[in-house]
Amino acid sequence: MSIAPPLSPIPRQQHHAELRVGPTGAATTPMLTVDLATVRDSYRQLQAALPGVDLHYAVKANPSEPVLYVLLDEGARWDVASPGEIDAVLAVDPDPSRISYGNTVKKAVDIAHAHARGVRRFAVDCDAELDKLIDLAPGATLLVRITTSGAGADWALGQKFGCDEVTAGRLLARALTHGHPVGICFHVGSQQHDVTAWDEPLATTARLRTLVRDHGSDLAVVDLGGGFPAHAADPTPDVSSFGTAIMAAVGRHLGPDVPPLMAEPGRVLVADAGTLETEVVLVSERAGRRWVYVDVGLFSGLAETMGEAIRYRITAHRVGRPLQGRTADVVLAGPTCDSVDVLYQQHRPQLPVDLQAGDRLRIHAAGAYTTTYSSVGFNGFAPLREVHR
Repeated sequence: MSIAPPLSPIPRQQHHAELRVGPTGAATTPMLTVDLATVRDSYRQLQAALPGVDLHYAVKANPSEPVLYVLLDEGARWDVASPGEIDAVLAVDPDPSRISYGNTVKKAVDIAHAHARGVRRFAVDCDAELDKLIDLAPGATLLVRITTSGAGADWALGQKFGCDEVTAGRLLARALTHGHPVGICFHVGSQQHDVTAWDEPLATTARLRTLVRDHGSDLAVVDLGGGFPAHAADPTPDVSSFGTAIMAAVGRHLGPDVPPLMAEPGRVLVADAGTLETEVVLVSERAGRRWVYVDVGLFSGLAETMGEAIRYRITAHRVGRPLQGRTADVVLAGPTCDSVDVLYQQHRPQLPVDLQAGDRLRIHAAGAYTTTYSSVGFNGFAPLREVHR
């Protein structure tokens, strides 16, 4: 097996390292294991569900080099959020034309770096950012990001990104005046459950397309964003159901002359490939409730449990065999000396009543946004390790 660091890819030849084991011979925890065959299968399923759509992998979901190589082999393109991600991608795929810089908040120096490296597609959602792009990325394709409600998503994106339709129209007109090809992008929220969530932003896109055409041009690309869900604790429609609904909405609002389409899948490509193994540190009764403390928490990879937004599937085992029998709901908490390091209080996962310190939990569909969220050493706990198979 190979181990990658938690925050950024490393050169391919350095991925082999000794796997640490405890006194029983089991690998020490916490540790994320990513099945690369599942990453490949997930990409193929989404590609089949969205025919003709260029899939730009959201590198922030899991930037480990083995994952990038698998997706490159499948023909993936790239959605990046920083110069570090640009450099990591170009170390694997030297063609910068396959990169879209999707972050709408960029330093001027970062725009200049991206443009110097050959990136020619950028997202924007306000006049101040557009000013920087006009100045530092001449001729680049600019995707104006429109806001969405985020309804139906477990991890809604709030008001940090996107602009209203009137603002979007003004930005598109300004970009066209300065000689930029233009597009529209949006994101319906991560871990989206509603297959119709794309309908409203596509209707807005169609109206904005009319404005672009009135300026004698057309949309160079429409970015459908991400949001495609993994198999967490709550049931979700399968990826083919999302594909059917999205492509129908595209045809309804943009057809028959559909502009080039792209999407930014992240979670759906890597989450189900990852299993996070963690050790039970303590089981205790507190104020009439059963608390289970494990050696991974909010600061070591499970930041998406904030607000209990992402609810993972969890199973228990002892010395490699499943724990069966009667279960009860628990409060699940991390190991750090910080009172906010509590994963679930309302969700109340069901775990075996005979669970004890030293047993293991497996947190499923954890291949996305875990190692990348892990702190560099809060309370002295090591960052989450990632192993590929």
